[in-house]
Formats: sequence, structure tokens, C-alpha cells
Amino acid sequence: MTSHSLSAAAAGTWRLGDLTVNRMGFGAMRLTQNGRAFSDERTPHDRDRAVAVLRRAVELGVNHIDTAAFYFSPLRSANELINRALGPYPDDLVITTKVGPGRGPSGDWLDWARPEQLRGQVQENIRQLGRDHLDVVNLRMNGNRPVSDLFGALAELREEGLIRHLGLSNVWPEQITEAQAIAPVVCVQNRYGIGERRADSQEVLRMCGERGIAFVPFYAIAGAGRESGAVAEHEALLDVARARDVSPAQVRLAWTLQQGPHVLAIPGTGDPAHLEANVAAGALRLTGEEMARLTALGQAAGADVA
Repeated sequence: MTSHSLSAAAAGTWRLGDLTVNRMGFGAMRLTQNGRAFSDERTPHDRDRAVAVLRRAVELGVNHIDTAAFYFSPLRSANELINRALGPYPDDLVITTKVGPGRGPSGDWLDWARPEQLRGQVQENIRQLGRDHLDVVNLRMNGNRPVSDLFGALAELREEGLIRHLGLSNVWPEQITEAQAIAPVVCVQNRYGIGERRADSQEVLRMCGERGIAFVPFYAIAGAGRESGAVAEHEALLDVARARDVSPAQVRLAWTLQQGPHVLAIPGTGDPAHLEANVAAGALRLTGEEMARLTALGQAAGADVA
């Protein structure tokens, strides 16, 4: 596949409320620095290169970018890179942010936000992105506890017009149901990938499909490597990649998208070549036998209690 034929549209589309996005998107977590995300021991990505990656993503049809105000390194902010690269924003670009966690100026993790602190986190995302409202805000949860107070606070900001749509991240099935009783939920972000899935993953995947909610896996490429990136691959996955003459990361993305028409991918990178390879994976279709082999690698995965 030549670069001029690449398009994120090859993966198909889904609607986040009234916003239509290509199912192949872009995640900004790894955009700010080399090496492990959130570490202060790594070098920052070159600013111009990061800006070029974002602009190239949009050129390739990516119109769904996932970010957060706490995605930053000592010298780079993902939100501010997005603002610099893409503002004024294309009309069809959907930027999804998340709130709940917070980091101090030096990068240290703060206590998770209380309901009354979520307004400040939303406003900080708005300021950094240079917008007057946020397209989608995901409430990132820390444990299986009631979401009503936090999600209710975001629902109030939605009524005020600061947020267009709401979603959830790192949640259990009962939390999705609880949130839906308060306000519409357009997407759910949970850890989900080959060989790295929570015990309730299939239930959440099914629930989202039945309720018209986008399911947006994180660590779909990194797997057990999480913030550090991909680690040594399963031999079965490598066999599929070799047979298809594609990379293991492309196989992971293709497998992810074939979990259902409501599943979106948000791979992230600061490398232009990796970006193009990720977008190309949206056109890769695995066979039923390949899907079964790869799915079997994660049937015994445990729950994520983070």
C-alpha cells in the first residue's frame, strides 16, 4: 500500500453522539516524549516533529484524537501541541479528553479529583486546546465505586455547554449503567488487547455494542507494556504478522477493530512512519481462523484493579 492511498476512513466510521468519526483515530499519550509515558527520565520529542505527526494524521483522515491535560512531559504538553498543530481546528475533528487524574507542574500525581474539582480540570483542557467547549470528556475512574457524584458534576457542565458529550474510562459494567441513568454515555475506554484483557472485558464490549456506545480500547498495541510500549510478542501473533507481511502492531490494531463495528482504535506515536503503519492497519482484515488464534491468547487475563 502506497502512502498516497492511506486513509483512516478504510476502518469505517462510528458516531459519538452526533459526531461522526473514523474508527481509526490517534492517541496523544506518547506524543510528548521518547520512552515511557509520564516518566521524567526520558527526552522530549522534537516539537516540530510532533506537530508534523499531528498534521499528517489529519491529512490521512484521522478525525478523532484522544488527549488529556495530564499528558505532558517536562517540556511538552499534548494539548498544546494539538492546539499549535491543528488550530484553527477542522470542522470534522473530534477531540476527546479525560478528567479525574491530575498531575502537578513537576509531573507528580495528585489525588484523584473530587466532584467540585472537575470544573477546573475541564476548563484547563479548554484553555490548553484553545476552544470554548470540549467535544467529548471521559471520566476516568480509579476502582469499582459509585460514579454518580463525579459523573453528575460533569453532566452539569454538559448542561452549561462546556462539554458536548460524556464518556467513561476504566470502568465496570455496573458503573456504565449507573452513569447512563444520569446522562448519555457515548464512549467507554477500557484496557483491551490481545493477551491483555480484564475479566469483564467481553461483557463491557457486548454491553457497549448493544447500547450504541463506542468501545475505545487503550494499550491495544502496548499490551502488557502499558505506558512503556510494546513488549515481546506472542509467537502466534508473530506468525500471523509474518504470513501477512505486516508488523505485530498492525495485527493488534486489525484484531481490535474486528471486535465490532462500535470499536474504535486510538494508537499513538511520535514517529511519522509508525503513524502511517497504524493508519494502514485500518484496511487489514484478518480471517476467522486468525482472529480465533489471537483471541485465545487473552482468555485467561485477569481484572485490572488500577
